[in-house]
Amino acid sequence: MDKAILGIDVGKSKIHVCLLAPNGKSKPKAFSNTTQGHQDLLSWLKRQGIIEVHACMEATGSYGNALARFLYEQGNTISLVNPSRVKGFAVSEMTRTKTDKVDAGVIARFCAALHPPAWSPPTAEVEQLQALMRRLEALNQIGNRRKIAWK
Repeated sequence: MDKAILGIDVGKSKIHVCLLAPNGKSKPKAFSNTTQGHQDLLSWLKRQGIIEVHACMEATGSYGNALARFLYEQGNTISLVNPSRVKGFAVSEMTRTKTDKVDAGVIARFCAALHPPAWSPPTAEVEQLQALMRRLEALNQIGNRRKIAWK
């Protein structure tokens, strides 16, 4: 049996999902982007009779990191894809409407059609290094703004 496909549009405070079940049905839903919201998503999937999904989300920012890791730890397949690829796919579908709900559906259809490669979380050391690099970049930007202000 094929895995259900879950397209996820991640925002700072909400995640919008679109479930493409193996029977072809599509169900959208929104959850808070919190630990409790992630648990609620898992409970909702179980109520739909879905045990395992191939979840796909755009690799943008850090808002989806906790959700990706959570779903991975629950035994699901996760794909983080370049947003430009999803945008190109949406153009090919002639999708004009741009809402979080529609985006989740586009991401789900992208995943079903193209089967992007699976992601696995980085090691703790790599995550720590990435966090340090993000902090360094933020500090450099602050420093550059101050230089401009003094000129």
